[in-house]
Formats: sequence, C-alpha cells, structure tokens
Amino acid sequence: MNPETREKLMGVSVATLATALYRRGLRHQVIQGVHPVGWKGANMVGPAFTLRYMPAREDRNTLAAFRDPEHPQRVAIETCPEGHVLVMDSRKQADAASAGDILITRLMKRGGAGVVTDGGFRDARTIAGLEIPAYHTRPSSPTNLTNNEAIAINDPIGCGDAPVFPGDIIVGDADCVIVIPADIADEIADEAVEMTAYEDFVVHQVKDGATIIGLYPCTKDEHQLAFKAWREAEGR
Repeated sequence: MNPETREKLMGVSVATLATALYRRGLRHQVIQGVHPVGWKGANMVGPAFTLRYMPAREDRNTLAAFRDPEHPQRVAIETCPEGHVLVMDSRKQADAASAGDILITRLMKRGGAGVVTDGGFRDARTIAGLEIPAYHTRPSSPTNLTNNEAIAINDPIGCGDAPVFPGDIIVGDADCVIVIPADIADEIADEAVEMTAYEDFVVHQVKDGATIIGLYPCTKDEHQLAFKAWREAEGR
C-alpha cells in the first residue's frame, strides 16, 4: 500500500474512518465484536490477507490434520506477505480458537502487520504481550479443529459481519477494526486526517466551554475562521 496512506491511517480513529465511509454509503465496514488483545499503543494498518474457516467435520479434523504441510491454517501463517494483516473468518465462533501464541509469534517474526479474527485466540495472555497487534472476541482454549476447518486462503470473506476482500486496507485502534475498500483508501485517509484535525479543534473548544451547536458539525463561518487560526497556531 501507499506508505503515505499508511502513515496517515496510523493517526486517525476507526470512528472517524467509519464516518468517512458512511458518507460514501458504506455502513457495514466495522468488524463487529472484536477488540484488542492487549492494546499496543499504535494503530494496526495493512492490506488484508484472508483465511476462511468452515464448520468442522469430525473425520477430517483430527489432530493428525496438523501434520499435513498443506494445512491451510499453517500455510496462511507461512505465506501472509510482510506488512499485511491476517484476517480470519471464524464464523463468529469463539468456542474453538482461531490460532494460538506459537502461530501468532511466527506471523510476527515474518513481518505481519497484525491479525484479526471474529473468533477467539488461545494463549491470549501471551499474545497480549507480543509486539504484533491482535484482535479477537474473547480467549478460547480449545483447538480450532474442535469446531472449524481452515478451508480457503486469500478469498473474499466475512469477518464480524464486515465484507473483507484481499488487499482491502485494515485499520485497528484501541476500540475496534475497520475495513477500507482498497480503491478508495488514499482518499479516505486524506479525508480522515482533515476530519481529525477539525475534531481536535472541536474538543479544544468544548473544553473551553463552547456549545456544540453550529460547531459540530460546523455550520458557522466564525468557527471555520477560528479553526483555520487554531490549525496555523498548532502547525497542522
């Protein structure tokens, strides 16, 4: 992805991005139900590389399945490109883990930008201590083979009710994760930076006692002029 776009997305919130996408009619881009496994203090940003699970069939998903060098879960970890975010469609089920600390550590060492599942991780406390950003619904100790079979790599998926296409830009903050269609990521990043600057100005004004009427959203020229002066003073 464009390095400048990545840098801009590192400094904006998922909430702001959701509003920018809403303006374009995109209402379901936030991955529902996921949260950070130990907030790392900085946004997760990167193109999506996907893994899809399906319901497990008992004769196909014994522990022996992990001995297969072509097992899709293992292959996804070993082929996710550097700088990408591994996004897993776990059918919104945390009854069985999507992955554990060993696989996530391997993804981290290979240069993954992050990992997201709408299921759960085992060894969540250990994953929370890793440098790689990780998002899930809740800790889950049972192996993924219990309920899920990893079946497809880098196909379109649904994760937490959000559509995710390979290469879409994934952004996670301290709250949650959003999916930005790849073809509009640059313009969304630019718009979000502008929105963030104005929102920071609004917070400053409100803390000083200003009413939000006419200020947020801005409907008065006086606020635009004040924002311009504030931005120049702040060097933004």
